Amino acid sequence: MAISPQSFPRKRRPSAGSFISPTLSDRRLVQSLLLVSQEISSLAPLQFLLKRNSVSIIRKSNLLAFLFEELLRNPVSCFAPTAILCFEEMYIVLQRMKTLIEDCSNGSRTWLLMQNESVSNGFHELTLDLSTLLDIIPVKGLDLVEDIEELVLLIRKQCSETSAYVDPTDETLRRDLLKMLDQIKREIVPDHKKLAEIFEKLDLQDSASCSDEIKSLEEEFQNQRDDKSKSEVTALIGLVRYAKCVLFGASTPKSHGRRQKSMTDTIIPADFRCPITLDLMRDPVVVATGQTYDRTSINRWIESGHNTCPKTGQILAHTNLIQNRALRNLIILWCREQEIPFQTTEVNDKVKAATQNKSLCGATKMTVLFLITKLTDSESVEATNRVVHELRVLAKTDSESRACIAEAGAIPLLVRFLGSDNPNLQVNAVTTLLNLSILEANKTRIMEIDGALNGVIEVLRSGATWEAKGNAAATIFSLAGVQSYRKRLGKKTRVIKGLMDLAKEGPASSRRDALVAILSLAGERDTVGRLIEGGVVEMVIEVMAASPEEAEEAVTVLEVVVRRGGLVAVAAAYHAIKKLSVVMRSGSDRARESAAATLVNICRKGGSETVAALAAMPGIERVIWELMGTGTERGRRKAASLLRMLRRWAAGLDEDVPTTTGHSTTVTATSRPVLQS
Repeated sequence: MAISPQSFPRKRRPSAGSFISPTLSDRRLVQSLLLVSQEISSLAPLQFLLKRNSVSIIRKSNLLAFLFEELLRNPVSCFAPTAILCFEEMYIVLQRMKTLIEDCSNGSRTWLLMQNESVSNGFHELTLDLSTLLDIIPVKGLDLVEDIEELVLLIRKQCSETSAYVDPTDETLRRDLLKMLDQIKREIVPDHKKLAEIFEKLDLQDSASCSDEIKSLEEEFQNQRDDKSKSEVTALIGLVRYAKCVLFGASTPKSHGRRQKSMTDTIIPADFRCPITLDLMRDPVVVATGQTYDRTSINRWIESGHNTCPKTGQILAHTNLIQNRALRNLIILWCREQEIPFQTTEVNDKVKAATQNKSLCGATKMTVLFLITKLTDSESVEATNRVVHELRVLAKTDSESRACIAEAGAIPLLVRFLGSDNPNLQVNAVTTLLNLSILEANKTRIMEIDGALNGVIEVLRSGATWEAKGNAAATIFSLAGVQSYRKRLGKKTRVIKGLMDLAKEGPASSRRDALVAILSLAGERDTVGRLIEGGVVEMVIEVMAASPEEAEEAVTVLEVVVRRGGLVAVAAAYHAIKKLSVVMRSGSDRARESAAATLVNICRKGGSETVAALAAMPGIERVIWELMGTGTERGRRKAASLLRMLRRWAAGLDEDVPTTTGHSTTVTATSRPVLQS
């Protein structure tokens, strides 16, 4: 009698309580039935699709409310077991009715139209369930007044429909929509007048309602499990995007302070970072020692000839990599909560297989060509800005759109607007390039197309707004994901100076973009020297002092620079010892870990003088002990190394630590102070 959850094709599934009979006293059960029937009665009928089905359910619920009100007025304190069983099942049916109407009201209209017949069947199944219960319920034993008994008979009669009602108007509209999708699949440009008629009947009559419809379809895509349904949903997304542009024109960009969140805009939990690159792990895997790394990073480590675990230094018993699915799922959930795009090769392949259908590809190509034509023909800055904003939004959606936009020749056109006097147009242009650069092939296009890279660098150095500069820095970070491009970018003085200036002078979000880009460039040993010459150490010290929020990124940059920069970097970092000890005392777990690792490198390479400078910090031993007890695993190891160095130095046993003469102060074994905790 009861239908399965799969009968609800909407994006929001019924709660667990909708499928479980409530454990209540007789009177409380009837009160619950009255409440849910009144809730259904208060719902607005569906206006554009399935109107008759929703009105019928709401009307029946309204009539049932009279029955439950009469039962509550009835002095009977308990009901027959058969009646109780019927009431419990009726509660489930009513909850499902309520859920179905709400889902139909709140979800995607185009997807609801595609599912018109199955949803109509869902309404009918619920009506049949209610009819069965009304047939079984012992009406005579409920001691009802005559009017209510007649009301029950009336509801029974209304529930006795032999088949589901499928509205002919809705079905005609569904066929028109399918025909439109078929035309797009065959790369036939649809009749705009007919397209407008379909969207008008669905009450999608402006750019904003189309944007909301796209969001609903994207949520529906996440809810679907089979490839066929995913393919149908993505075809609809492509159609709505196309209709949004050709019917209502490029939308006016909303004022915003920043682009959609990216990984440079928020602090990544330490457990989600790869220990090698310090970036968010896309595909976490476990090695023989039990440590977790990003698959790409650890593969590169092993292929370069290493046979040890980067984090522990232990020799790997084998090089098999086991996917850490639990951690990967946690990372995906965190990215969704933070509204950060998350893509992995595995996920991309799965989505690509599900989404690459001819209707979607055709609609995307038509949309892109329409926008490129508009961009070429635009005569005003305002019109151009609207079109570029649409390309920016489209480039953010998926790899297929990024490829289509670039292949249509958008990048040279966008480069022209990087130097625009209009701040909004400049921001939209550079952010579109940022979104396009997510695709590997587009990184090559941006690096090779004449003027593209130089345009991004100029925005980084002299953009009209901090947002434009921050997005230019994020573009540099994205391009640096390819090693050969990272080397090229690291050789450009303008890139290094632009990032340094942004890190020192920009607001928090832009400063973080710059620091992450600098960290990526520091992955090349040759670039570290240029960063040191450009004042990276001084910049990091300045950022740590002025902005505790960015201390984690700043100290991580310093750690990499000191590790890869040799004695020159150590000498430059000497004046950061005090700041690092402060971070180690009060920073985040990741910042404390990086601060300890940086101090270990400084002390090992810098000799007795640097150890003495660290030992002179008030309460340093207590800070180290606290890190050993409460820090991350790596942080505890680095703290233990620091403590050993300090104690060997205090005991005059630092023969293994080289002595440097890079500073004016000379510390000898006979002048060692006693360590203060």
